[in-house]
Amino acid sequence: MPLTELNHYFVRANNLELSRRFYCEVLGFEQMPRPDFPFPGYWLGVGGKVQVHMGAHGIPNPELYYHGTTPQSATDNAGVVDHIAFSATDPASFAARFESMGIHARKRYLPEIRLFQMFVKDPDGLTIELNFHGIELEPSWAAHSENYAAMPRVADAQR
Repeated sequence: MPLTELNHYFVRANNLELSRRFYCEVLGFEQMPRPDFPFPGYWLGVGGKVQVHMGAHGIPNPELYYHGTTPQSATDNAGVVDHIAFSATDPASFAARFESMGIHARKRYLPEIRLFQMFVKDPDGLTIELNFHGIELEPSWAAHSENYAAMPRVADAQR
């Protein structure tokens, strides 16, 4: 009984409309039809598949609707989740979009497996990782990206 794919993740958004705009305008998600849940929110996805479900923080009776977060989770941090990762294409377009919107993207390259990554923060501070596979050489527009191969290694004894 193996897992087959990530179905979606839920964002408890401090500002529902700001978060929706970020995911749609910055990351390119589409707003999808959403059932009539008893709380405000959105389903966002790509290719007809829902990948992000978001609901508003600060609503009455949140314990009825939100099972994985506390009332402080939306304002304190992203809980135990460090980041959410997506596969993506056309990294140059994302880089240009981020730059034109004034969004800082942390860039990394792992030449060993030809993987280029960009990390951005959503409006609530959750880190979104975009993975671009098959990148042969570090792109010129990505100068000064971090190189995993050059990073200090954690000693085996600390594992």
